[in-house]
Amino acid sequence: MKRILLLTAISLFFTRCEYAKNQTSNNTKKSIEYKIDSLLKIMTIEEKVGQMNQYNGFWDVTGPSPKGGSAELKYEHLRKGWVGSMLTVRGVEQVKAVQKIITEESRLGIPLIIGFDVIHGYKTLSPIPLAEAASWDLEAIKKSASIAANEASASGINWTFGPMVDISRDARWGRVMEGAGEDPFLGSRVAEARVKGFQGDDLAADNTIAACAKHFAGYGFSEAGKEYNTVNIGTSTLHNVILPPFKAAVDAGVRTLMNSFNELNGVPVTGSSYLQRDILKNKWKFNGFVISDWASISEMITWGYVKDKREAAIKAVTAGSDMDMESHTYIQELAQLVKDGVVSESLLDDAVKRILRVKFELGLFENPYKYCDENREKETIGNKENNDGVLDMAKKSIVLLKNENNLLPLKKEGQKIALIGALAADKDSPLGSWRIASENNTAVSVLEGMQQYKGNSLVYKKGTDVIIGEATFLNEVKINTTDKSEFAEAIDAAKSANVVVMVLGEHGFQSGEGRSRTDLNLPGLQQELLQEVFKVNKNIVLVLQNGRPLTINWADKHIPAIVEAWQLGTQTGNAIAQVLYGDYNPSGKLPMTFPRNVGQIPIYYNYKNTGRPVDKDKNVFWSHYSDVENTPLYPFGHGLSYTTFKYSDLKISNPSFLIGDEVKISVKVSNTGNKDGKEVVQLYIRDLVASITRPVKELKGFELVELKVGETKTINFTLNNEILGFFDNEGNFIVEPGAFMVFVGGSSITELEADFELK
Repeated sequence: MKRILLLTAISLFFTRCEYAKNQTSNNTKKSIEYKIDSLLKIMTIEEKVGQMNQYNGFWDVTGPSPKGGSAELKYEHLRKGWVGSMLTVRGVEQVKAVQKIITEESRLGIPLIIGFDVIHGYKTLSPIPLAEAASWDLEAIKKSASIAANEASASGINWTFGPMVDISRDARWGRVMEGAGEDPFLGSRVAEARVKGFQGDDLAADNTIAACAKHFAGYGFSEAGKEYNTVNIGTSTLHNVILPPFKAAVDAGVRTLMNSFNELNGVPVTGSSYLQRDILKNKWKFNGFVISDWASISEMITWGYVKDKREAAIKAVTAGSDMDMESHTYIQELAQLVKDGVVSESLLDDAVKRILRVKFELGLFENPYKYCDENREKETIGNKENNDGVLDMAKKSIVLLKNENNLLPLKKEGQKIALIGALAADKDSPLGSWRIASENNTAVSVLEGMQQYKGNSLVYKKGTDVIIGEATFLNEVKINTTDKSEFAEAIDAAKSANVVVMVLGEHGFQSGEGRSRTDLNLPGLQQELLQEVFKVNKNIVLVLQNGRPLTINWADKHIPAIVEAWQLGTQTGNAIAQVLYGDYNPSGKLPMTFPRNVGQIPIYYNYKNTGRPVDKDKNVFWSHYSDVENTPLYPFGHGLSYTTFKYSDLKISNPSFLIGDEVKISVKVSNTGNKDGKEVVQLYIRDLVASITRPVKELKGFELVELKVGETKTINFTLNNEILGFFDNEGNFIVEPGAFMVFVGGSSITELEADFELK
C-alpha cells in the first residue's frame, strides 16, 4: 500500500512538471529545473546521498544476486536507490538488467547514469588521443569521438570519462598518451572537438553520450612524471597553461568534470574549493557535476589532509566534489553528517541537482532503457562505417619525422622488403592503452597491412620480443633484455633486402595510467637490433609505435627515414601501409616536443626567455647544459610530407592597433613538390614586454590547408583581445599595450616573422 501511494505521488509530481513545461512554451531548461526541484522535495537524505554515490560493476547482473560481503551490500544499496551511477557495466543485456533493478525495485526509481572509460573508442578503436592530436585535424578528431559515442551508446553506456585535457610537458608521465600534448591553445581546440564529438548537437539523442573533462586540475604536471605524484606550480602556469583547455571544454558544453589525484598548493584537488567552487562553478558558471577520480576522496587521508573518512566527506562535499567514485565515503558518512548538522543539506541539494540535471538532459527519466536496443547494438559495434572512420583518423595521425633521399614512399613493385620487429606482427599492442571494451588481438598488424600490397617480395622476421609474457591493463610489463635468439634471422633477411622496414617502440601497455618511465629509449633489445641491422643495410625505414615521445638520438643520426606511427588502434596496419606506400601523404605534426635525452625533460617550445638565454659573454654563465644543446631533437609542430611547402609574403594589415582592434595577418603557402599534400600552417606570437613574463613563442592559430602540386593559397589569421591577452597571477584576464612579434611556419621553428604594436 505504501509503495502504491509513493508511486501515485511521483506520478503527480511529473504531471505537474508537464504542466510547467506547457506553461513555459516548451522551454526545456525551465521544465527540467522544475522537475529537479519537485523530485528533490520528496527525496530522503539517504536517497540524495545515493545519487552522489558511484559503484563499479561488482557482479554479473544477469546472474544470481550476490551473497555476502561488500557485493551484497552494494546490491542492497542499488535496490534502495542509494546508487546514482555505475561504471564498467557494459552491453545492452547488463545495462538493462541493472537499470531494471533500480527503476523497478527502489522507492523512487531514479535511473542510473552508466559511465565508462571510452577514451579512444569503444570496441572499434581510433588512435590514442595523443596521436589524434598529431593530426591537428579538428573535424577528424570530432568525428572520431562521435564514432566512439555511437558504439558506446549502442552498448548501453551514456557517459564517458573523457576527454583528458591535461597539458603535460613531461614524456615520462604515461598518461601523455591520453591527452593532446604540451600546448594550451592546441589542447583547448582538441578539447572542444572531443566534447562536441561525444555529446553531439543533442545530448538526448540515443547515439551521443555525456563527456567528462579530466583531470581538474594540474595532474599533467606531476613531479618527475611520476603517476599520482604531487604538483608544485605557480599561479601563472595554472591560469595560462593548465586551465584553458578545461575552460574550453566548459564553453563547449561539457556536462561533467573529473577531479584528479594530485595536490595543488598543499591541498588535494578533490578537496579544493578554489578550483571546484570558486573557479569552475562560480566564475565559469558550470552547471554540470564533478565526479572524483577513483577513490580520490578517501585518498585525502593518505595525503595527510584529513584524518578519516568523516573528515574526507566534509572536505570533498564542501569543496564541490559532487559524486564519489568508489571510495564509499559519501555513502558511509554524509547522511549522518547532515543529520548531525555538520554538513548543510543545501550542499547535498546542489550536488544532486547537478547530477539529476544531466540525467534529465540525457533523457533517462523519459526512458531508462533508451540506450538498450539489442538490434542497434548488433548493427553498430564494429561496422564498416566505424572502421572506415578510424582508418581515416589513423592515417591523419601519422607524423613523418625524417625522410632522407626520398626513401619514402616505398616503390610498389620490384623490391625485396624485409619487415623486422615483434611489433610489426603484433595485433594487440597497436590497440594502445585504455581499450578495456575492445577485444584483444583485434588490430590490423603492420604485417597484414603491408601484405595487401602484392608487387614486392615481403619477408618478415621478428628479431626480438619487446616484452616477456602477457601484457594486461593491470600488470607491470616485463621487458625482454636477454633473448637475442632471433637476431641472426632478422640480420640475414636485411642483408638481401632493398629496403628494411623496422617496427620498433613501446608495447601498448607501456604507456597510460601507472606507466611512468625514466628511460625513454627504445625498450629492451630493440636499439641493439636496430644497430645490428644497420651494419648490413642502411636503407632502413624506422616505424615507431609508442604512446609518448621517445629519445631516438642514434636513429636520428643514422636512419634515413623515421615515421612516428604511435598506437593507431584497430586499423593500425592498414593506415601505416598506406602511408609507407604513398597512397596517403602524411600530414601529421608533433603535439609534443621530442627530447634529445631524458635529462632535458620537461622540455617544451613555449618556454620563458630567462635572464641569460644566450652565451653573450662567451663564458659558462648562461642558461644551458654542459653535455647537450638546449634544442629538442624534434620540435613541437614538426612533421614532413612527401611534398614540400614554401611560405612567403607574411603581411600584417597595419603596423599598430588599438586594444580591441582585430589584427589581420596573411601568408602565402605554396606546394613546391611533386605530390598533392596537406600542411598545418601554424601562427605563433610573442608579447615582448609584459607585467608577467611571456613565453618566447605561443601558438595562437593554425589551419590545415590542402594544396595541389604548384598551387599557392593565401592563409588568413585574425588576432583579437582573447588571443593577445593573458591571465595575471590572480586569474584575471588582461590585455596590455606593447610590441608583439608574429611567426608563421610549418612548425614551432619558424622562418617568417613580422611585428606590430598594440596601443
